[in-house]
Amino acid sequence: MPGQMDEETIDRLKSALWFSVGQIVDEQSLDLNVNATPQFIGALTEMVWAQIENVSKDLESFAKHAGRKTVTTDDVMLLARRNDGLADVLGDFVEQRAKGKAAKQR
Repeated sequence: MPGQMDEETIDRLKSALWFSVGQIVDEQSLDLNVNATPQFIGALTEMVWAQIENVSKDLESFAKHAGRKTVTTDDVMLLARRNDGLADVLGDFVEQRAKGKAAKQR
């Protein structure tokens, strides 16, 4: 993978992810009146990290296949093609962003 990260950087990113996942789980636990163990938060964090790794590899592969070194919106939309709900949300986001850019250029 281009731009391999050193172990310290990976550890810092995983720690930041663990913190963020923990905050979300704590908030949802309070809203739902349930408890979440630290082991659950750790396991969820590892699952999210693995998903991030898979997504990043797929996006890099799409860009490389297209002869680019940079991931584009088209790559992200291609990745989301099998998840209709996600594709709709991302499509709406891209559309809104394009409208915002067009309004700024006027």
